Amino acid sequence: MKNKDSQNELSATQQESNFFHKPKHKDMITGGNKMHTIDMDLVEMTLDVMKYTIDRISNITPEMGAPKKEEDLFRIVGETITPEGIGGENAFKLFRDVLVKATVPIDHPRHLAFVPAAPTRAAVMFDLVTSASSIHGAYWMEGAGGIFCENQAMKWLVSLTGLPSSAFGVFTSGGTAANLSALVTARETWREQNSENVGVKSLLLTSHGAHSSVQAMAKVMDSDVVMIDCEEENLTGRELQNAINELEEKDKKRLFAVVATGGTTNAGIIDELDTIADVCAKESLWMHVDCAYGGGALAALSVRHFFKGIERADSITIDPHKWLFSPYDCGAVIYKNLELAKKAHSQKGAYLDIFKDEGADGFNPADYQIQLTRRVRGMPLWFSLAMHGTNKYRQAIERGIELAKIAEEKVKESSHLELIRPASLSVVLFKRNAWTPEQYRDWTYKNHREGFALVTPTTWKGETAVRFCFINPDTTEVDIDKILDSLK
Repeated sequence: MKNKDSQNELSATQQESNFFHKPKHKDMITGGNKMHTIDMDLVEMTLDVMKYTIDRISNITPEMGAPKKEEDLFRIVGETITPEGIGGENAFKLFRDVLVKATVPIDHPRHLAFVPAAPTRAAVMFDLVTSASSIHGAYWMEGAGGIFCENQAMKWLVSLTGLPSSAFGVFTSGGTAANLSALVTARETWREQNSENVGVKSLLLTSHGAHSSVQAMAKVMDSDVVMIDCEEENLTGRELQNAINELEEKDKKRLFAVVATGGTTNAGIIDELDTIADVCAKESLWMHVDCAYGGGALAALSVRHFFKGIERADSITIDPHKWLFSPYDCGAVIYKNLELAKKAHSQKGAYLDIFKDEGADGFNPADYQIQLTRRVRGMPLWFSLAMHGTNKYRQAIERGIELAKIAEEKVKESSHLELIRPASLSVVLFKRNAWTPEQYRDWTYKNHREGFALVTPTTWKGETAVRFCFINPDTTEVDIDKILDSLK
């Protein structure tokens, strides 16, 4: 018989375990000899959430929302975080009816700005499963099944690059984290090779077409960056070699890496990867290829030859949440030599090594990139690939390339539009004759305000231009025609 103190202790434990699950309305159901208490409010809220989710992913042309000022949102919504809470039903209603409409859906077929995204329905639904499963994806000991799924998807990504079979990678939060992980690995390898490099401020080379995250991550690493001017539109091995030759001797000694780009964000341009690889091999430099946007095109047979030389890279960044139809956030970094990444990133701690189960030894994603705590963000990609097959992915990526070529031809046929450069990957740049930068801006705002489309201007060689970036295979020729008609 339990004493009073132990009964009080048990009661307190039960109260604590039910802290976030105390039902306002209780229904009891019997299953065998067990009695279960159901929080009917939670059930109703779950049904509301699932209905919203099903309606949302079934709608390929969602409402083109627009941002509102914070004070306007607060005026409509009010304070949502209160001592007693506002209730799940009320909070969800505020999101569904007000807050989500102050966002811009990235998967709208007439969202052609920035680098949009179009996660498959399968990937979106499995993202719910990923969250509901509450898997910690840092170590095999806790996340073996989920990490296995990620690794199945990663094998396919690695196969697209042409890297040796021993190459492998890990999923990150995006291209910025992937680039940082790769460059930290490159720098630590450089230091490991020569003890005189320890404590020296490192230097890397890249082109002006490189993504802004390269410079940003160099700041995080306290590395210097030299930006190379390109005579043409892409970086070549000749230009890279000239840039190295022009460095002072003291700077040559602290040079550790080159970042090439496999599909620039602004124009879809691919650097001359094979000749860059020649120079990196000659100069004993780490070659990193940022394919955050363009990496999906590695699966497209029509353009794969433009990436010749990528199979010689030391590391590669690809963002599945861009052109591989995954939900945010999902990037990937791939290494030719995975052990070098492990030396750079593996964390040690007494509490990390205490528990060793029979099945605990396996691939630990935390060992190969900058994050320790991580969700298994590659699982939605795995499920979508498993469901649809890689051929469907190839077809969907090829459609983005095809849409860019269709838009290019339509621009050429127009009397009031002028093509600035041929379509590259899924990007097209063109201009409206005689327009000022202000007219491009007003056109963008008008289309967005009316819920019609989101296409933002860019600059190319000092000139304002219209930029189409096709990712969504549900975008149609009719969509292109309507957007071009709005430029008249």
